[in-house]
Amino acid sequence: MNNEKIIQVKSLTKKYRDFKAVDDISFEVRKGQIFGFLGPNGAGKSTTIKMLTTLLHPNGGEIMIDGKNPVSQPDAVRKAFGIVFQDPSLDDELTAWENMEFHGVLYSIPKPLRRQRIEHMLKIVELWERKDELVKRFSGGMKRRLEIARGLLHHPKVLFLDEPTLGLDPQTRNNIWNHIIDLNKEEDITVFFTTHYMEEAEKVADYICIIDLGKIIAKGSPGELKSKAKARSLEDAFIKLTGKNIREEEAKPIDKLRMRRRVFGGRR
Repeated sequence: MNNEKIIQVKSLTKKYRDFKAVDDISFEVRKGQIFGFLGPNGAGKSTTIKMLTTLLHPNGGEIMIDGKNPVSQPDAVRKAFGIVFQDPSLDDELTAWENMEFHGVLYSIPKPLRRQRIEHMLKIVELWERKDELVKRFSGGMKRRLEIARGLLHHPKVLFLDEPTLGLDPQTRNNIWNHIIDLNKEEDITVFFTTHYMEEAEKVADYICIIDLGKIIAKGSPGELKSKAKARSLEDAFIKLTGKNIREEEAKPIDKLRMRRRVFGGRR
């Protein structure tokens, strides 16, 4: 495993008046890692990802992504990552190719290179034969594969996946993760993901951070977390570490359309 740190988070804090959504957390992600960031609803996952991806400014602490600071160097940081949002962000009235083409233009990829990369990525996610079809005719799994291909079009060093398989059937979820694992190996992409499917995290993650009530409460490989919690599965370990109480959604959500515009539309 590469020891180079692609993401470094130190004493990160985000407050909403007197409420600390993220409370003095620190962690590192190695280059090429598949890193799971897990927690119950309202634990601070979304707030943390928004700070990592330039959508929120922290009240304290430091973030470095590929050696750059999201607060002082937002444009440089945005070029270093791709992101797949929890909610669909494709234009259903465009074809798969047109969605990819639009993304490539936003990232100022030269036309000949842009077309090469679009073809390459669509072939990797097995959508090349469907490139001229309108996205509104795609299944949920096909849309997810297209979003992943789009997120990697500009060759980012980090791919953020926020609940990438939410609402998909088990077969499609398995297919999506097989593509992600292959891309991680073939493209040397660092993957930072959230999920509520503990069996997914146990299967694919090299390393996991569990956050609850704004604080990091456990770190380690899936095996290490199971050992620490004396649990047979990661799901059992997760429940032992975070408790059985049902949680509310995270406070102070940001409008998702505005989020996408800030990440994807800031380079026009």
